[in-house]
Amino acid sequence: MATEHADNAQHALTPSAYIEHHLSFNAQPLTESAGFWTLHVDTFVMSVALGLIVMGLIWMVARKATAGVPTKTQAFVELVFSFIDDQVKNIFHGNRHSFIAPTALTVFLWVFAMNSMDFLPVDWVAGIVSFFGGEHAKWRAVPTSDINTTFALALSVWILMIFFAIKVKGFGGWIHELFCAPFGTKIWVWPANFMFNLIEYVSKPLSHSLRLFGNMYAGEVIFLLLGMWAATGLTGTIAGAILGAGWSIFHILIVALQAFIFMMLTVVYLAMAHEGH
Repeated sequence: MATEHADNAQHALTPSAYIEHHLSFNAQPLTESAGFWTLHVDTFVMSVALGLIVMGLIWMVARKATAGVPTKTQAFVELVFSFIDDQVKNIFHGNRHSFIAPTALTVFLWVFAMNSMDFLPVDWVAGIVSFFGGEHAKWRAVPTSDINTTFALALSVWILMIFFAIKVKGFGGWIHELFCAPFGTKIWVWPANFMFNLIEYVSKPLSHSLRLFGNMYAGEVIFLLLGMWAATGLTGTIAGAILGAGWSIFHILIVALQAFIFMMLTVVYLAMAHEGH
C-alpha cells in the first residue's frame, strides 16, 4: 500500500508540471541531433486535418447548392461568403474574385477552425492522447498557439505580397519603389527610403504572426489556470466553473475576431502590393 501511494505521488503533476505538460508540443527531430529541424507533429496534423475538413465541408455545400430556396446550411455559407466578399471589396479595387477574395475566405475559415480548437477541454485531449500514446504523450490541439503556425501563415502572405508587387509593377518598378519612396527620388535619400521600406517589410510578418499567436496562447493559458483553480476544492470548483463559462463566452469573440483581423491584414497587405506609394 505504501509503495502504491509512493508511485501515485511520483506520477502526480504539480501545477507547474501540469501547465508545462499541456503546453508542450509533440516535437520530433528530423535529424539525429535535435536542433532547428524539429517537426511539431501535433501542429502539423491538426492544421492539415482542419484545413481539409473546412474546405471539404465548403465543397460539399457548394456541390449541393441550388438556385431555388436554399437550405439553412447553404444560406449560412452564402452569408459568410457575402460578408468576406464585402470586406474585400472595400479594400481591394481590382478583380478580387480571381485570387484575393478566395484567399481571404480560405484564410478566415482555416484560422477560425484552428482557433476554435481552444474550446476543447485540454484534459479530454490529454486523455485521448494518453490512451493511444501513453501517459507522457503530448499533444497541442490549437495550431495557432504555436508561433511556427502563425509565422508560416504570415510568411506565406508576405511572399505573396512581394510576388504581386513584382507582378504588378515589374521587378524594376519594385526596386525603384524600395529606394525612391516615400521620401523622394533624390539619390541622397535612397538609404533612408530603403531603411524605411526594409523596416516595413520586416515588421509586417512579425506583427501579423505575433498578434494571432499571443492572443491564442494567452487564451490557452487562462483556460489551464481556471481548470487548476477548479481542482482546489469546492469554492475553487464553483468559481472556476463560473469564470470558465464567462471566459468561454468571451473567448468566442476572440476566436472569431482574431481570424477576422488576420484575414483583413492579409487583404490589406495584398491590396497594398497592387498599389504604389
